[in-house]
Amino acid sequence: MVDVSLVFASASIVTLGQAQSGGIATTLIAAGIALLIGMVIGVFGARVLTGQTLANAKSEANEIIRRAEDDAKNAAEKIRLEAERKALERKESADKELETARSEIRETERRIAKREDLVDRKEEALTVKERNLSEQASRLDKRAEQLAEQEKQIAELRERQEIELQRVSQLDKSQARELLLERVAEKTRQEMGKVTRQIVEQAEENARKEATEILINAVQRYANEMTSESTVRTVAIPSDDMKGRIIGREGRNIRAIEKATGADIIVDDTPGVIVVSCFDKVRQAIAVESLERLITDGRMHPTRIEEVVEKVKGEVQEKIIKAGKDAAMELGLKGLHPKIIEAMGRLSYRTSYGQNVLKHSVEVAYLAQIIADQLGLDGKMARRAGFLHDIGKAMDHEMEGGHPKIGMDFARQYGEKDEEVLNAIGGHHADIPATTWYTPIVMAADAVSAARPGARRESMERYVQRLNELQDIALSQPGVTEAYAVQAGREVRVMIDADRVSDDEAYLIAHEIARKVSDEMTFPGEIRVTVLRETRAIEIAR
Repeated sequence: MVDVSLVFASASIVTLGQAQSGGIATTLIAAGIALLIGMVIGVFGARVLTGQTLANAKSEANEIIRRAEDDAKNAAEKIRLEAERKALERKESADKELETARSEIRETERRIAKREDLVDRKEEALTVKERNLSEQASRLDKRAEQLAEQEKQIAELRERQEIELQRVSQLDKSQARELLLERVAEKTRQEMGKVTRQIVEQAEENARKEATEILINAVQRYANEMTSESTVRTVAIPSDDMKGRIIGREGRNIRAIEKATGADIIVDDTPGVIVVSCFDKVRQAIAVESLERLITDGRMHPTRIEEVVEKVKGEVQEKIIKAGKDAAMELGLKGLHPKIIEAMGRLSYRTSYGQNVLKHSVEVAYLAQIIADQLGLDGKMARRAGFLHDIGKAMDHEMEGGHPKIGMDFARQYGEKDEEVLNAIGGHHADIPATTWYTPIVMAADAVSAARPGARRESMERYVQRLNELQDIALSQPGVTEAYAVQAGREVRVMIDADRVSDDEAYLIAHEIARKVSDEMTFPGEIRVTVLRETRAIEIAR
């Protein structure tokens, strides 16, 4: 198409050039001829080009179709090969599973065969046992018949013997039985006394040395100061005129103090002091501190008394909590409930035979730890049990029952989980059976702390009463002729009748007296029971 157009353009230019030189008519004719020739040539060229394009397109289409067919064949071949591969894999997997199943079936059949063989052997053994049992049963039946016949003969022989014995001894059956039981009881008592004596001697020989070493070591390693307090305290006053102000008009001031504090205020003729008496050491401390502040301040009327007492109560409560925390911190105890800490702090105002109970508890904790360490037990557990063993004394005046049970219930209520600690609290006075080693350890530490010289004291009336009770218990035993309480009531010496009581029975009497003293009396520390038996031969020379 481009070449034809160029030819046509060239012809047109030539024609125009000629027209300029030859005339217009000639020019127009030449132009028309040239235009016609160009059109013919253009049409022919277009046809030629179109034919070539169609041929090329057909050739390309055939090539594309051929390649597509080849690709389709290749893809089909790949799909066929992949399908054959997967089929082969599934066949191999199925063959493996089938082989595994066959192996399991063979193993199961083997076990079943083995079990059937075992069952057959057991059945055969049971058959043999059953046959043997039948034979034994038959022999036992015969033996039972023989025994029944022998028992019948023995009964007849015994009946004849009893008749003969009654005729010879002139005693009926009940009288003979009583006589025999008395002799057996007497012989058994003597044998029991002998065994008891041997056991006690052996136990004392083995245990005395070790126990003494453990206790001496514990006391030497821990030596705390000894305290002795009283239920009566005095408050100094600047002059006797202050007594009148404390009493107040018609006694209203002293009544207000006693009502607010719960303590007894004793104003007598003793110069320079007034007496505060109360069995509750907390209320006593509040009363003493309140009186001292009121005396220093000088203002003395019911309203002021109530204000001062309330303020002092709050301060005493803070001291109680601080005392409990300080004691727990000193012993390194953790995890104690705030109520338990408060109860232990209240023991700083509680005394037992004049001994401060909180300091006593701390001392028992240290002693129990030392003893437990010596015995290879948990010292921390023993220290915790020793510290809490008297916690019931913080509230025993408010509740019924003994302080061991009250303390055990209180500790369990406020989160104490260790059974060793709870049993030591409830059983350190043998109110309940000891289920762990820590309970007797706490009992020993408690006795050591209380029995130390000067650790405790008691009133003269109570002291005399305890000596009399101790002697009465000893004199109540059969065969005891005299009993004396010695060493300030720490020992009772018992004289027994040598004609009525043997040496072995003396141990039983000592044991019985010690048991009754423990059950029926309340006393600090421990009491030794010494039974003395001697034979005196007296003759007069003339």
